[in-house]
Amino acid sequence: MLGPRLVVAGVSSGVGKTTVATGLLAAMAARGQAVAGAKVGPDFIDPGYHSLATGRPPRNLDPWLCGSDAIPALAARAGAGALLVIEGVMGLFDGAADGAPSSTADVAALLEAPVVLVIDAGAMSRSVAAIVRGFRDHDPRLRLAGLVLNRVGSAGHERLLREALVPLGIPVLGCLRRDDLLRWRDRHLGLVPVAEQPAVVRASLARLAAAVAAGFDLDAVEAIARSAPALATGPLALPEPIGSFRVAIAGGPAFTFCYRDNLEALEAAGAEIVPFDPLQDPALPEAIDGLFVGGGFPEVHGEMLAANSSLLANAAARIASGLPTWAECGGLLWLAAELDGRRMMGAVSVAARLSQRLVLGYRHAETLQVSSIGPAGTTFKGHEFHYSTCNPPGDALRLNSRFGTTSDGHATPTLLATYLHYHAGGDPSLVVSFGRTCLDARISSDRR
Repeated sequence: MLGPRLVVAGVSSGVGKTTVATGLLAAMAARGQAVAGAKVGPDFIDPGYHSLATGRPPRNLDPWLCGSDAIPALAARAGAGALLVIEGVMGLFDGAADGAPSSTADVAALLEAPVVLVIDAGAMSRSVAAIVRGFRDHDPRLRLAGLVLNRVGSAGHERLLREALVPLGIPVLGCLRRDDLLRWRDRHLGLVPVAEQPAVVRASLARLAAAVAAGFDLDAVEAIARSAPALATGPLALPEPIGSFRVAIAGGPAFTFCYRDNLEALEAAGAEIVPFDPLQDPALPEAIDGLFVGGGFPEVHGEMLAANSSLLANAAARIASGLPTWAECGGLLWLAAELDGRRMMGAVSVAARLSQRLVLGYRHAETLQVSSIGPAGTTFKGHEFHYSTCNPPGDALRLNSRFGTTSDGHATPTLLATYLHYHAGGDPSLVVSFGRTCLDARISSDRR
């Protein structure tokens, strides 16, 4: 059963959704409210900020990747025993190019959740009413229950904005003044992951929570969340146990992009998760049956990754000997022969380079070779988001989108290294296939 909830949406990207959503979570947690966060869409960084603010696991709600039917159950898990604040993606109505359900509005409608709209009011006054009226009337499925005014210049500016909005009858729940101390440090893919600067982020969260507590009506926010009707949900898509196996999971500051739902699917299938840090550990963990390396920013930590030559040699040898391996995006770069001219592992014979061109979007994928996630012909959904390129790009996968077909990835019967990210929340079958590869490849008398 899904309980109290609201969706924090923006009129566009960059209006401060993450600042508002994370600030609400931190401010409400500080006053003793049990709160949880979730992010619409394929995002790894924003949920990390939610997790730090709430002390709960990071969660994503993505109907394109997981299917619309899976979203209520995933939201119920995210918000179990708490008030759930769902941060939107891009603008309220922006979504996948193919028009499939994927937008913040789609998720709000699926969950019957009231919407709080964040507006960057830094360069407007009475025009704010026209913007809000358009968003209110655009989609009859939605209930626009409150407004947040961001980057407000002064008390006089705030008064003008509030006066313009009075005829619409939608409450202004809070304002944030223009303040450089409340700006998050950016990087080319968005916010810096929490794991890289936890102390700095905690200090920023404390300042943000104080600003939200001072400038928002938190009682009204809570009342809006509690006005959402109780919603019955179906079961979570989790695999049945297939056996006991141990999977090493790359972590630390360089590899923070791994969906919690994937780890929980692995555990449900029978896996023991064994974390390690590619920046620090001299070798892969002992007695493991598989290796998963998710995404992150290996290019930022390239010098330290390259300097850890003992781990690179150990991992390359164990992968070559048949250790089942699944590498996504940043993981592909770590397995590459080189990254921006620095020597990496060499488990995959590619040269990786950072570029100025962003590759992003949802993909329908089909494996063209047998790999660690199953036979040739395996189909699944995924997403790309990267600035790097690999030469050669590989031909393990055929990727289809509205904009055409491309090839990607490198495979052996016990390896898949690809730019594509997979989310197991709606269909954990790839996790089960990977687990079976791990079990099949185990050498009982000499575990790797």
